[in-house]
Parts: sequence; structure tokens; C-alpha cells
Amino acid sequence: MPAAATTGAPEPDGGASARILDAVARKRDGLPLSAADIHTTVSDYVNGRVADYQMAAWLATVACAGLDADETRALTTSYVAGGERLDLERIGGTVLDKHSTGGVGDKLSLVVVPLVAACGVTVVKMSGRGLGHAGGTVDKLESVPGLRLDLAPDAIYRTARRAGMAIVSQSASLAPGDEATYALRDATGTVESVPLIAASIIGKKVAVGAHGLVLDVKTGSGALIPDRGRATELAEAMLGLATGFGLSCRAVLSDMSQPLGHAVGNALELREVLAVLRGEWVPGVSEACATLARLMLQSADPALCGRAADARVARALAGGDAYDRLLTWVAAQGGDPRVLERPALLPAARKVTPVTADRSGWVTAVDPRAVGMAAVHVRAGRLSHHAPLDHGAGVRVVRRVGDRVEAGEPLAELHADGGATERAARLLAGAFTVGGERPAPPPVIHRVFAPPQGQ
Repeated sequence: MPAAATTGAPEPDGGASARILDAVARKRDGLPLSAADIHTTVSDYVNGRVADYQMAAWLATVACAGLDADETRALTTSYVAGGERLDLERIGGTVLDKHSTGGVGDKLSLVVVPLVAACGVTVVKMSGRGLGHAGGTVDKLESVPGLRLDLAPDAIYRTARRAGMAIVSQSASLAPGDEATYALRDATGTVESVPLIAASIIGKKVAVGAHGLVLDVKTGSGALIPDRGRATELAEAMLGLATGFGLSCRAVLSDMSQPLGHAVGNALELREVLAVLRGEWVPGVSEACATLARLMLQSADPALCGRAADARVARALAGGDAYDRLLTWVAAQGGDPRVLERPALLPAARKVTPVTADRSGWVTAVDPRAVGMAAVHVRAGRLSHHAPLDHGAGVRVVRRVGDRVEAGEPLAELHADGGATERAARLLAGAFTVGGERPAPPPVIHRVFAPPQGQ
């Protein structure tokens, strides 16, 4: 549907059409776009002066021809223009943010945010819903009865002052240019453009207004950008962009060649979060969270050495402070902390079906996209924004890469009371590769990027 029809703005006009077609032609011919060109294009689209098909042509041309650093900065500014901004100075002290490019079983924010808050640094994070094979933090948290995630700015400030943290749903009013173009990117095959991703992510972070940011850029077959070289390019582009907007920024390149941890699905993942916060070691999750928490503490205090940061993180976990912080936050946002104290009260599927190995050997691969789509088919995830969820459904990955399995033993469990269970079971069975030699498990963190100069 054209932007004009959804916003009530005037029908596309001839002057705006001529402007965007000229910008498309110049970018197609390898010529740079000025900041004014980019600002006008985004503003025209937000205000309904150009049609969807014209903006789609602009996005596709940008995705093919690319944007340089100045153009990407201008696009970021354009995305934020005219929108609301949070005033996190009202909270007091340093306030941090964290962003992940997403993946299968990625529940890291739900561990890292209370962990960093327990170490004395306030975190305010806006999160989204899942779509396709990747899950969403908001969906996971909606497993908790009463928890309010759609908060007005004043409520965000109060929650952060009380609990040392706030996790809320994304606000469309913060970066209207990004909001207007986001669904169009998905529909036009331009999602994987590095400058478009970088401008989208950093634009929202600029609008949130945190003092520092840690980026978790995933690579591997389950990631937004599977290729490691292009994922590295994205991380470096976002680091430079965030620094240019005054954010103290750090980044990691992390592994998404298999699901993170064992749990995939909303309440299942929340149970795993609680296990980590209570001190249980969960492969893939615990080490990634420790690294991200360390980097966030160093973002708040650049003079803090890695060893000291690691010690603070370990104390917050061992002493139960991080777990207690999660409960305090849930209560502050209207949720029932008793559900987290007794995880058996969380939604759960009545039917659990094992998917077993047909041969003995070592697990050499677990396809995260297949696992994620199996979860989608039993309604743990969605293929459209408004599809209903079953918060108790999902997958438990019993064997990970490098684990031994005997014929007939479980590789995974399908937790499902409905949906396309047979199709999900076939996807799960095909997700695992079992071979005769034990492989080396992939590293959880492929690279920690050095902070930009001056940080």
C-alpha cells in the first residue's frame, strides 16, 4: 500500500517523483548523493510524496551501488529526523544499550542486561519481535504474565531508576524514516545491504540516546548476513557510524552456525535464561554473555581492564545479584516475578516429541535456519507480523556440534501442541549431520573489535 494511503498524506506529486528519479539515476551512474538529496528522499517518502515503487527503486539502487561513509551518515540522520528522542540524562549516570543482529536461540540480551545492571551500570534497551527463522526478545518476554513492554518515556525513566534497567518494545516514533522503509526493504530484497542495515540500527540507537553501545554482529548460516567477510564489514561500518554520532561503541563478531544454547522458543528460552542467571553453564550462551557484559562495563568505564570487568561479572552471577535484578525489573514493569522464581509456571507444551539419530557418531553440524523454521511451524515464531504465537512451543537442541550420539538417542525435542508438527519434525531431523570424526566446535566469539580511537 502506498505510504500516502497509510499516513493520510497527499498523493505522490510530480516534483518529488522527479527528485527521486534523478537521485536513482545519479546513484546508478556511480555519482555520490548529497546529504540534502538523501534527506529529501526520505522525507518525501515519509510524508507520502513518493510512491512505494519509487522508494523501492531507490533502495534497490542503493543496495546495488552502495553508500560511502558520508552518505550512510546522512541516511542515518534522515531516519531519525522528525521523530521523538529519549532523554536518558533524566535517569542519571551512564546509560548503555546493546544490539544483536539476531539469530536462532538468541536470548543473550535477557542475560546480559540484568547482568550489567547488577554490576552497577544502567541499561535501557528497545527490542523487537521475531520474524522468520530468528526469534524476538519481545516475544520471549511476553511469556511472563502482566509484563508491560510498551512504555511511555517517563515510565522508561522510572523503571530504569528503580531497577537499573529497562527493556521495552520498539517505538515507531523514534526513527520515522526507518519505520517507513523497514517493511519495504523486507519486501524488495534489500534487507542485506550493509549501509541500509547500519543506518537502520544506528539510527534507532541515536534516537534512544544511550551513552554507549555494544553490538553483537552474528555470522554463519543462521545470521542475517551469513558471510563472515560481509558481517565484518557491517560491524566496522556500525562502529564507525556510532562513533561519529558520539556513542562509545564496541562490537563482537559472534557465531550463528548453530543455535545458541539448547532452547529455541519463547518460554523455553526464558527458562534457559533463568538457568544461566542462577549460575548454570549453558554452552554458547554463558561465554557469549560474559564477553558482552565485559565489553559493556568497559564501554561505561574505558579505564576498566578486562580482568577486573570479568571479576565483576562473575561475582554478579555467583552471588545471585543478576538473577535478583531480573526479578526486580519484571516487577517494576508489571510482571509477576513468581513465574520466574518457579519456571514450571511458564507456558509449556503438553506434548514433547524426540527426534532421534539414525546412526551413531559425532554431531558435525546443526543447521540453525532449519531449527528456527521448525520452531516457526509449531507457532513458536511467525512468518507474518500478526501471526499468533504459542509461547510454550519450540525446540530443545539436545546435541550440539562436537557431541557424541548413539543411534536411537535424541538429537532434539519438538515441544508442540499444534501447528505443522510433521513438517517441523522433518526439518529438525534434516538439521543434524552426524559423522564418523569428532569436529572441533566453532568458537562462540570469532572476533572482538578494538574500540575506535579515543574510546
